[in-house]
Amino acid sequence: MTWNWQRPDWPDFSWDQDRIKKAEEVFLVGRGLFEGMVRHLHEVDREELTIEAISSEALTTSEIEGEILDRASVRSSIRRQLGLATDERRATQAERGIAEMMVDLYRSFAQTLSHEMLFRWHRVLLRGRRDLGDVGHYRTSSEAMQIVSGPMHSPRVHYEGPPAAEVPGQMERFIAWFNRTAPEGPDPLPGLTRAAIAHLYFESIHPFEDGNGRIGRAICEKALSQCQGQPSFTALAATMLLRRKEYYTALEAASKDNEIISWIAWFSSITIEAQRRTLARVEFMVDKTKLLDGLRGRLNDRQEKALLRILREGPEGFTGGLSAGNYMTITRATPATATRDLADMVTKGALRRTGERRHARYHLAIPLRTVQAVTIDENGRLRGV
Repeated sequence: MTWNWQRPDWPDFSWDQDRIKKAEEVFLVGRGLFEGMVRHLHEVDREELTIEAISSEALTTSEIEGEILDRASVRSSIRRQLGLATDERRATQAERGIAEMMVDLYRSFAQTLSHEMLFRWHRVLLRGRRDLGDVGHYRTSSEAMQIVSGPMHSPRVHYEGPPAAEVPGQMERFIAWFNRTAPEGPDPLPGLTRAAIAHLYFESIHPFEDGNGRIGRAICEKALSQCQGQPSFTALAATMLLRRKEYYTALEAASKDNEIISWIAWFSSITIEAQRRTLARVEFMVDKTKLLDGLRGRLNDRQEKALLRILREGPEGFTGGLSAGNYMTITRATPATATRDLADMVTKGALRRTGERRHARYHLAIPLRTVQAVTIDENGRLRGV
């Protein structure tokens, strides 16, 4: 197998920009919609949006690699990194590490990319890993860097990166390319195109012993943030997690050639879908503010406590809806009081009910906005937008 970095045209990627033109336009329109909606949020909601966006990406970029972290611990670590009030919740080194990397990404999005920045991310991300020989610098092992699956006696090689001796030179060229193609650089590229190439380019070099996927996706977010002129709230890793099999398949296919229009089209469609998810969350927060403003002073303490607890679950609320039993657990109300409180919340427009009697379930009286998968056809037309 000949990999992309072994071909004579590496890393001179080629693609049909016309096929991505519409996607780039749609992404920029989405950016404008996001900025407009955020202006309608209260300061506390903007803070919550920031924390939720960073923590969601931290959790999902880790889950793509098979690492399941505790949401509350990650959120607490992020709040601490941002200098916000938090509890004293204990977090693992992995939880603290991904939180520190994501907050650094959030704060330094406008800075040029550098070896030192990547090494810093690698150190905090893999802090405490005693099974790795190279932490905080590029890999040095003489063994081949391979991505494999299957049994030990008959592994399938999905990709093999360049030898460690070539990595410093390859990364020097990558970093120069990334900074040169930034919006203010001498050779700027459109945002989606640049982020797509940056991810493939970085993953093809696979410069670290471990952590390449998480750092590669952070570089994508950095590219998208620079395109937008502000920290990106695009739910990229969360959407890639939903499409994890497609993600790996697309990356593997793209690693075999340097004509990469299929990869850029796939990445662009995923990023627009991710942007749609973020917009849906902002719309939910706007609707939440309107709901709470309309109910101010009309709910008793129990009802308000329950409603705020449901709202913390996000647009979907409790899976399957809130039951009377859930309400009693949250508020310590008696069965009769719970029934009376829930009926009153339906009458006042705080909740809507489905089912009857013991099958009754209560849902937020906020529209649930679903996000469709986005695809880009061979003519550049977008489906699902």
